[in-house]
Parts: sequence; structure tokens; C-alpha cells
Amino acid sequence: MELANEQRSLLDEYLDDFRPLVGDLRTERVLRGTVQGIIGAETLICAKIASYSPELATQSKNGEQRVRRMVKGETTKSSDLDADHLIERLQARGVEQLRDDDEVWVIIDPSELRKPYAKEMPDLMRVRALKGEGTVPGYRTINVLGVGKGGRRGILYHRLFTSEEQDFRSESKEIQDALHSVDEALADRRGKVTWIADSQFDDEAVWGTIWEQGNHLVCRVKHQERLVERPLAGEIQGASDETWQTVPIAEAKAQAREVARVRTDMVVRKRGQKYEKMQPVTAVIAACPIRVRYQVEVRSRKDGAVRQKDVWLVVVTLENVGWEPWILVTDWPVTDDEGALKVFRMYRQRWAVEDSFKFTKQVLGWEDVQLLDLEGVRTLVALGWVAAGFLYELGVTLEWPEIRLLGRLGGWTQRKDRPPGKTMLTNGLQRLLDWMATEAFLQDEIARYGQLPPRIAALLGRSR
Repeated sequence: MELANEQRSLLDEYLDDFRPLVGDLRTERVLRGTVQGIIGAETLICAKIASYSPELATQSKNGEQRVRRMVKGETTKSSDLDADHLIERLQARGVEQLRDDDEVWVIIDPSELRKPYAKEMPDLMRVRALKGEGTVPGYRTINVLGVGKGGRRGILYHRLFTSEEQDFRSESKEIQDALHSVDEALADRRGKVTWIADSQFDDEAVWGTIWEQGNHLVCRVKHQERLVERPLAGEIQGASDETWQTVPIAEAKAQAREVARVRTDMVVRKRGQKYEKMQPVTAVIAACPIRVRYQVEVRSRKDGAVRQKDVWLVVVTLENVGWEPWILVTDWPVTDDEGALKVFRMYRQRWAVEDSFKFTKQVLGWEDVQLLDLEGVRTLVALGWVAAGFLYELGVTLEWPEIRLLGRLGGWTQRKDRPPGKTMLTNGLQRLLDWMATEAFLQDEIARYGQLPPRIAALLGRSR
């Protein structure tokens, strides 16, 4: 992304992409102020958003109400500022970010928006509690991030849903909508897209949709009781049907043979250690060919064609670490070091993206959302993802003086071999927005009373 004007902020330029959704200048100001406020306040609480936005804090009598009315659609009748249109624009920008990458890794991740103490928010469903024990009120989301070889990232999909909504169909349908939406957005790269998913997507319907689109898959297995076919001992993949045996995955994995070893740094607790820490660990990668069967459009058609797919079962074991092995299914061939390391790197990338989603939830405070309107909740959370999209684009290159400055403001010590991370860039941006908000208040004070209070002016070293 090139800077169109050195005097304009990166955030202003980024938000120009969303201008077609806005029908009037006043709404555009509220939109820009809202995204600024989300980043500055680290929350989706409307009052705090307004107080951290220079635009809303000084130029509006009630900035909080302006934010609330905008996300509820009460003052945007000539604008398309709802969740669907915001995510559509965000997806288009994500695709643009990845335009120079022939191969794209697509990470799909489900996440809960937990509201454990909410009683009056609309259509709350039960979702997993934070530590995985029991359930709490909240909403479910599906989020998709694309990653290119150059490290660029683009948000490709987001959707908040609840099973308590009147028109809710099923979570499976929500997942299928995500798969089809991203496939259409990346249609020019079919066959060069790899979907990387955790065990929540160990589902015949998900796998079948991806393969029918002509794309690739790396998915962690949850259901080891799933029946697959394996070649008999001594046979190779591609042998005749008579040489394949039907067994559960739990049995098929015993046939996996070591293909590669990789030394990597991970946060783990090795045997004999008290605490987890970042340290070197050896991953042993074993694999074997298997064959899976799936029915086309299994969730929507009873007569869908049944197909078979030759794939690889990959078993990753971390030496001297008490974790259960990762059991992965992929259609990428795993016959040598290169193939094994590629699949390992893909699945590790999913972890990095999961950290990005965690970063979004924590830094932008999207679980703080408080509205009594479901579409308003969706729109405000979507605006949180608009803010996240901007933060994901930061740090693309340290050649930008703006990026170096934001890093320094966030506490980064300039080093070419250690670029500022997302948290430092976010902290730097927050400090910059704080300064902008402060300057806006000071200028408003001067406009109202002709000067600053003398002691404040003296403290700031200003004449008035």
C-alpha cells in the first residue's frame, strides 16, 4: 500500500476504502471517529469509543449516541454501514493485499464472543466458557484470514451469529457460507488456495466443499473413529481397490512412517519442567497414504455424488513434550522432507493466526460490546474487524517512516533484525490518537475562551 499523501494519516487513507458505503459527510465523520476510538480505547464500549476519538469528543455534543445510532442504522438511511457491507469491503481489501501472491494459505477459525454477565442483550446463546469448562451467554463467530508467501495478511471473512436468532438455520450452513464467500473472492487462484483448519472443521461437508472447489486442505483430525481406507502392508497409494482396507483413523495412523524431523522454537513445557517457555523443540513428522470418501453437498442433498480422495495422514510428535500428537489430514503429498515440512509450516501458521485473532479480541476489546440490538452488535463488531484490518496491515515494511515512528511511540528500540510487533504498533497508535484527542480539546478550549488556562499553557510551554 503506497501513501497517497504524506500529510494524511495511514488510518485516514485506509478508511478511504470504506467511503463508498457512506451516504453523507456527517456519517463519514462518525465512521472515521468510531474506528479511531476503537483503536484508541481498546474497547467496543460506545462511550469510551467516543471519548478516545478527537472527531467525536470535541465536535459532537453526544458522541456516544452518534456511535450508537450509526451502528444501529438509525441515522444512516442513505448509507450501507451494516456488518455485511463492511465485511464485503474488508474482504475486497484483503484480496487486494494478497494480489501478488500466487499461493494463498487460508486459515478459518471459530471464536466465541462471550458475555457471561449480560442479561438483556438480544438472542444470546450458550458458548464455551473461557477455560473450556461449562458454558456462558454469548455469540459465535467465524473468521477467515488469508496469508501470502510474503507475509501479507488480509481479512477475508467475518460473521457473528447465534442459534437463538429467529432466522438461524444451522452452524454448518454458516460455515458453508464462509467457504463459498472466500472461494468466490479468490476465484482467480483456485487450485492454489490451501485451507488450514483446526479440529472443529473435521467434517465431511467442509472437506468435500473445499475439494469440490479444486482447493487444498490441511485439517487437524478430531474424530479418530472416522472410517478411512489404507493400503495393505507393502502396497502403495494408487493400488487397485482390492488392496485397500477399511479401518478407523486411530488404526490407520499406526502405519505412518517417519518422513522428516524439524527443529523449531515453540512455547512448551518439556518433561521435568515446571512451566511453559519459548524453547527449541524437535518435531517428528510421520505420514502414510489413506483414502477418504465424501458425499457432495452432503448437508443439502440426499442424492449428492459420493467421491473418494487419496490423501495423506500426517502424525506430528513433539519430542520430550507430553502433548498428544497432532493428527492431520492433507491432500498435499507427504513423501519427502520438503512435503512434510510444508505441511508442518502450514499448520504452525494456523497457530500464528490464532494468536492474531486473540490479539484482536484483547487489544480491541470486542467482547466489551454492549447494545440491545443484534444488528447493532454485528455492525459494531464488524467495525472492530475494520480496525483490526488496519492493524494487520501495519508493519508491512520498516522502510515506512510512519511505521518506525509508531514503533518508537509504542516502546520499540530500533533494530533492523527485530521489527516492532503488532502490540507495540498498536500502543504507538494509541499514544498518537491520545495526542490527537488532547490537541483537539486544547484547540476547542482556545476557540471557546480565546486562550488556554494560564497554568496549563505554562505547563505546555505555550503562550496561550
